[in-house]
Amino acid sequence: MFCTDGRYTTQAAAEVPDLPTRVQRASAHELATTAAAERARYARTGFESQHVSVEQAASLTDAAGDVELRRSPGLVERLRAVKDEVEIDALRRACGAADRAFADLIAAGGVCAGRTERAVARDLETRMLDHGSSGASFESIVAAGAHSAIPHHRPTDAVLEPGDLVKFDFGATVDGYHSDVTRMAVLGEPADWQREIHDLVHAAQAAGVRAAAAGARTADVDAAARRVIADAGRGAEFLHGLGHGVGLEVHEAPSLAATADGTLAAGMAVTVEPGVYLAGRGGVRIEDTLVVRESDPEILTLSTKELVVV
Repeated sequence: MFCTDGRYTTQAAAEVPDLPTRVQRASAHELATTAAAERARYARTGFESQHVSVEQAASLTDAAGDVELRRSPGLVERLRAVKDEVEIDALRRACGAADRAFADLIAAGGVCAGRTERAVARDLETRMLDHGSSGASFESIVAAGAHSAIPHHRPTDAVLEPGDLVKFDFGATVDGYHSDVTRMAVLGEPADWQREIHDLVHAAQAAGVRAAAAGARTADVDAAARRVIADAGRGAEFLHGLGHGVGLEVHEAPSLAATADGTLAAGMAVTVEPGVYLAGRGGVRIEDTLVVRESDPEILTLSTKELVVV
């Protein structure tokens, strides 16, 4: 059953014609009421508790009557975790749109001293549209200088300066599927410390990609990349998990992190994105979107992972 409200009646008829439709803005309440009315069929009904507030849960319980409501967190996400080849093709095209946009931005001289982070981000997003994206997967990150040490910096009117490390974290959307990629550039000849941390993150990222095999524990994939950074004495400067699933949402199952509990399967699409962040100075993150295969993973984001000197 598909619940929607009056704004989407025509769209629903076109996009989900095979499902019975209920036009009711209070969709969760409508579904619970339906379950109660057809209790023989819906005696035990699961709900995605991670998306339901305390207030909504109380309302569902009242509406469901004698129906047993069961918390079923992550049920749909787990079903979506393994992609089929049609989905992977959409992901591949989304990654291609992002790759081509970044290449165009660099070739056109769009990354240069005097431009603001915000202007460069807008330029990059426009180029993704030009290459077939229906929109950015998320607000593009362009982080220059000390801002590159902030993992999820939002672009500002800060001006790019000679010598700055610049972090680009961006993605395109094609047929509803997202890409996610992070690359690094430097304005002018890189300093020794910039080369050092870039080379370190590059090595860690390669280790994470190699570990992303069918059957691997997600925590072990994180550990493979994290170990490289920790062995270099910079473990405390890797501030987040290694990666996440990508698909209809830019962040979805599975999670690649030290605390993750799961196993990779062929067909899963994930990011591998280690980083080293030196507060007040600068940081490096390198990220690919890839598909887990029975043999080596298929990397979908093909932009160079070398430090781009502009």
